[in-house]
Amino acid sequence: MPTLKHDVLLTETEYGLALLDQDSAEYWTLNPTAAVVLRNLLDGGDVERAVELLTARYEDVDTDAAAEDVRRIIGELRDAGLVLPGP
Repeated sequence: MPTLKHDVLLTETEYGLALLDQDSAEYWTLNPTAAVVLRNLLDGGDVERAVELLTARYEDVDTDAAAEDVRRIIGELRDAGLVLPGP
């Protein structure tokens, strides 16, 4: 499972999560959907569990759409250098 890069700080906000990369001084905000995905991954969950959480939370989202969102969110977090791939 992915983990946060060692120099990335994470904090809860009213809207989701905020991430600060201390190396680059760049700041990101994650909406509630992305926050669910990242929290799940950091807690040891996998893509399938993130999909379950999203479809339970947002009843109008189907499994395929949720899976696409989860993959996109993980890709964006990796591309931004905020998370590292797990073992």
